[in-house]
Amino acid sequence: MDPRHSAQDVLRCYLCKTELAPLYCNVCHTHLCKNCVAIHLSDQSTIHTVVPFEQFLSSLNSSKCQNHPQKHCELHCKQCNISICSNCISSGQHSGHKILSVFEDSEAKKEVFKQDLQEIENVIFPKYKEAAFNIQIQRADWKKNSKKLTADLKKHGKALHKEIDIIIENKQAEIDDMDKQQKAVFDKTEDVISRKINKLEGVIQDLKKLLVTTDVCLISKYKYRMKKIRKMPPKLHIALQTFQHVEINREQLLKQFGSVTSSSNTTEEDYPEPTFPSKQLLDVPLLITELSTRYEYLYGVSCLSDDEIWTHGNNNILRLFTLKGDLLKSIQTKLGNVPTDIAVTGNKDLVYSDYDDGSINLVSGTQIQTLITLRGWKPGEMCSTSSSDDLLVIMECEEKEETKIVRFSASTEKNSIQWDDSGKPIFSYGGFKYLSENKNLDICVADNAARAIVVVNAAGKLRFRYTGHPTTTHGPFCPRGITTDSQAKILTADYDNNCIHIIHQNGHFLRYIDKCGLQRPRDLCVDSKDNVFVAERNTSKVKIIQYYK
Repeated sequence: MDPRHSAQDVLRCYLCKTELAPLYCNVCHTHLCKNCVAIHLSDQSTIHTVVPFEQFLSSLNSSKCQNHPQKHCELHCKQCNISICSNCISSGQHSGHKILSVFEDSEAKKEVFKQDLQEIENVIFPKYKEAAFNIQIQRADWKKNSKKLTADLKKHGKALHKEIDIIIENKQAEIDDMDKQQKAVFDKTEDVISRKINKLEGVIQDLKKLLVTTDVCLISKYKYRMKKIRKMPPKLHIALQTFQHVEINREQLLKQFGSVTSSSNTTEEDYPEPTFPSKQLLDVPLLITELSTRYEYLYGVSCLSDDEIWTHGNNNILRLFTLKGDLLKSIQTKLGNVPTDIAVTGNKDLVYSDYDDGSINLVSGTQIQTLITLRGWKPGEMCSTSSSDDLLVIMECEEKEETKIVRFSASTEKNSIQWDDSGKPIFSYGGFKYLSENKNLDICVADNAARAIVVVNAAGKLRFRYTGHPTTTHGPFCPRGITTDSQAKILTADYDNNCIHIIHQNGHFLRYIDKCGLQRPRDLCVDSKDNVFVAERNTSKVKIIQYYK
């Protein structure tokens, strides 16, 4: 066995291998006994520096031994991976272990460090530099491609405009040709009538002279021409032309126009698609039924079950209907105020918010209990969460002109959502706001004043804003009621455009519900079958629409 690897002989002289080695050559990194120093120094090929081993350890900043503080750690146990002193060896704690001097251990580790450094400098670091450079190249390519996309889009748009202009010019030429032909008819008919008028004027003068003349010869010469004169003027019947335009199908036009495609980029913040079986949207949504709610103006609707709905309008009465329109129950609000909004809890109880009183109230049977009374804030629209039976409430502070969403568990406030990461308000102040919790726990807010759907995650971090779709032709996007379905799709009522937008959970437009005769849709909810219930403000009707196959 190599004496240097024996726990008992580690610090034996390198030359004689028998005596203890209290000395050390800094140049040759060799342990020496006093007797062998002269032999070592006799090698004049190198200028040797022999020092006491303790001095060498001090120059290495060797640590003190934990078990023997008076001693420096001149050794290293590989099995225990700790530095030790000669007394540790004598104690027998490391008997049979492979022992190295701290210098040998350091040198061995420095070799590893050197290899690691070479690998980092020659392999890993260049790869990261290359990756960073590739990002810059791809960023530049992306910007260049984006400009090309814009140019291609404009070019395609100009080509379509040109084709449309050509069609318009051809149609205008047809109109001009019809005008020319009709003008000839007008001119010819007008000429015939004009000549007839001149002749009639001559006949009138002749007859007037004959009536006063005494010249019988002149009278006898008059030729009777009334048969020709009685011939009526030609009647001109003009068949007016009409322009029969073809209704523009927005979705079909989008498909024909073209699309921008790309491979998807995945980040940690991407939200996965729902794991439940997917449903297919109907090409044409179907109006199942509609029922009157007996309000002058209907404000809101909330499903109690697939067969019963709660409603509220512009008075202080809350009404429960069957889908056949039968009135099951009427409840007057506690203080006689018009409720701001209603929601059905997980326990099938009804809650309503009272903006004037600053309270949220629970209707259980025929009893009304005040759950929450606010100070300085006014409650607006609400929704019950399916994930935790919590209640989400939109609140406004008139004094501060601020808006926030507060989550309540029973009457206890759990958290609120108001500011983004930069300290700016997430929601606008004023106007109508509606909210719904999605299946992925997003909170979706229809912010009418901002003309946007604002979606935040459960922690309140802004995910996206949806500001309508460019094919909305009647007017600006005007979101009111909002709900979400079993497929995590977002549905919002577009009040001014009399339609409903169906939006993907990640924010892109899917389609409209706009063929069911909707009039001022103000509020929405869905049942367990994903039928959407639409509260129409002015007609005070609830329309039930099927939009999945």
